[in-house]
Amino acid sequence: VQLVESGGGLVQPGGSLTLSCTASGADFKFYISGWYRQVPGKQRELVATIDGSRNTRYGDSVLGRVTVSRENAKNTLYLTMNNVKPEDTAVYYCGIPNLLSWGQGTQVTVSA
Repeated sequence: VQLVESGGGLVQPGGSLTLSCTASGADFKFYISGWYRQVPGKQRELVATIDGSRNTRYGDSVLGRVTVSRENAKNTLYLTMNNVKPEDTAVYYCGIPNLLSWGQGTQVTVSA
């Protein structure tokens, strides 16, 4: 299974961005999949997950500001973040935890 994230970068506080993750070797729609983030010295934390029925779950720190979605035809996950804050700065990973599969991560930096 290979997961490839894209869309990270520098964004100003209050701004928005969308991350993408494309999978090969597994279909997202058959698994709980989603986004996690990690900063140096801290544990990886949940951002958002989506299951086969498109039920979603969000981390407390991002609730109300992010949306996770999936495009089955492209086997791609998306994470849209709005009203980003400096504390959202992290490496964001796409993953299918049940398959122990993770992408390489994409850096998101929120700074003026």
